[in-house]
Amino acid sequence: MSQNPEAHRRPVDVIVLGAGMVGVSTALAARRRGLEVVLLDRREPGRETSYGNAGIVSSGSVLPLNHPGLWKSLPGYLGNRHPALRYDPFHLIRTMPWSIAFLAHATPVGARRRSTALHGLLQASLALHRRWIREAGAERRLRETGWLKAWRSDSLEPAKREQAALAEFGIGSEILDRQAISGLEPDITPVYAVGLLHTQTASVDSPGEVVAAYAAMFAREGGRIEKTQIQSLSKQGDLWTVETEAGPLTSRHVVVALGPWSADLLRPLGYRVPLGFERGYHREFRAASDRSLRRPIHDVERAFVITPVENGVRVTSGVELAPRDAPSRLDQIEAATAAAQGVLPLGEALGEVWRGARPTLPDSLPAIGPAPRHPGLWLGFGHQHIGFTTGPGTGEALAAMMAGEQPPFDVASFRPARVL
Repeated sequence: MSQNPEAHRRPVDVIVLGAGMVGVSTALAARRRGLEVVLLDRREPGRETSYGNAGIVSSGSVLPLNHPGLWKSLPGYLGNRHPALRYDPFHLIRTMPWSIAFLAHATPVGARRRSTALHGLLQASLALHRRWIREAGAERRLRETGWLKAWRSDSLEPAKREQAALAEFGIGSEILDRQAISGLEPDITPVYAVGLLHTQTASVDSPGEVVAAYAAMFAREGGRIEKTQIQSLSKQGDLWTVETEAGPLTSRHVVVALGPWSADLLRPLGYRVPLGFERGYHREFRAASDRSLRRPIHDVERAFVITPVENGVRVTSGVELAPRDAPSRLDQIEAATAAAQGVLPLGEALGEVWRGARPTLPDSLPAIGPAPRHPGLWLGFGHQHIGFTTGPGTGEALAAMMAGEQPPFDVASFRPARVL
């Protein structure tokens, strides 16, 4: 953190607000274009939403959350007991316009267009991840073992449908039977009858530490990281001013990459961002000494992911629709943990349950690009479940647009003006 008062008075080229995967990636990509960049967050890089995911660097997350198959699942969610989705009824009533808009996007034509857009973002991001993690000296954290979606029921149809959807975009996968699953993961209890191995997907043992490694690389290359509370954002003439606890900073460009807190900062500028919050939980455990996990496994019916991490095993829950800052409700993660125990014995719990809020826009696509009414204001948020994967592609696109260059993928579907 800079202690030089002059640094807070002299304008810089770019201020990036938010040091999660998206913000760090944007700062790094902008710095590599020769721009003077300051990265701001109230916490150390990678300590908020980017910390708590399953660490999957996914090639296959091309299906938007609100795809046409969602309609068949809705009746099962109404009882508010399904492991994939829990909700606060009063919150749903208050946010009904968001829910209606979310469901309205679940059409075949719209889903295909959005899948095509996501594929471009994912491909650009995976290539950058594989390059950056090596350049950052953190390649030991990367596992090229794929990830496994697994079903307890005998039907092959769900796996075949997903494999066909992936194949449309040239994404490789393998359907596995019980014996093949045991061959890949010999230490788990053989509860799964069908599996789909995403062969072109990677994972990491600590998503927070990967973000921190990218941030350290940004700092080594001349970027500046400030740990301070961000208070407000305003524009005077051609310059943006960010008020912080440490004093004001000014810049020609400012990037809002604050994840679930982005809408709060933009509201005084006249933007009403339709941002939903998909809360999720995880808990970590020591691995049992005689049994291990080789890759993340998504248990489809029980709606949890169990993944090997640096300190042992992490179990992540399904979605909770509730106010961003409401008190935690632990029933969902407790049910996920109990189900995970039946797959792999879990050792001692490490620390407390973690909770985060995935920021989601009604069409399940992030906002990537310029704000519609304020030149020099750039937005990068709303990445729902795939922000860790897609941060590098988002950052590269934003930096390219700021520099007047062509982004590495088609950004038309991600333009912020579509929701503002």
